[in-house]
Order: sequence, then structure tokens, then C-alpha cells
Amino acid sequence: MTLPAYFESVQHNVDRSELRMTTVTVSPKFQVVIPKKVREHIGLEAGQKLHVFELDNSILLVPHVPIESMRGFLKGMNLPSFEREPDREL
Repeated sequence: MTLPAYFESVQHNVDRSELRMTTVTVSPKFQVVIPKKVREHIGLEAGQKLHVFELDNSILLVPHVPIESMRGFLKGMNLPSFEREPDREL
């Protein structure tokens, strides 16, 4: 799925009451300050990496999640069983 398609799918599933908008100013060095309420709500920390996506006339900032922090996130999930093909036996 391309990022614009992902963004469209997320956009339609957003509860409008959870949308927050605030205005920030771009500095002469093209820097912006992420408002404190937003930083606290999504748990941003100083020095944390963000992915920056350009979408048409918009900018999307997505916090980077290290792959190490994903370890075990499927633990306890009831995954469907499947049969291996004969040439893939253990």
C-alpha cells in the first residue's frame, strides 16, 4: 500500500472528535515547535526520530518506532494454524 493510500484509509477511520489543530510558525531555519499538548499526547521525547512524508500540500510527521520495541507484540495472539507444503517440512 502506498503512503497516500494508507493516509486515505486512516483519514476515513479517524474519530473527528479526536482531531486536534493548532498553528505553529516556521522559523527562518525552517524549524517548527511541536506544541506541548501534542508531544505529551503522543509521547514524543527530545531527540526522538520522526519520519517526514510529503502528501500533496501537507506534511505528515510519524514517530519512528525501533524494530526492537516491536519484539513480542504478537505474543498471546491466537494465530490460525496452517499446513506446510511437503517440500517445507522441518
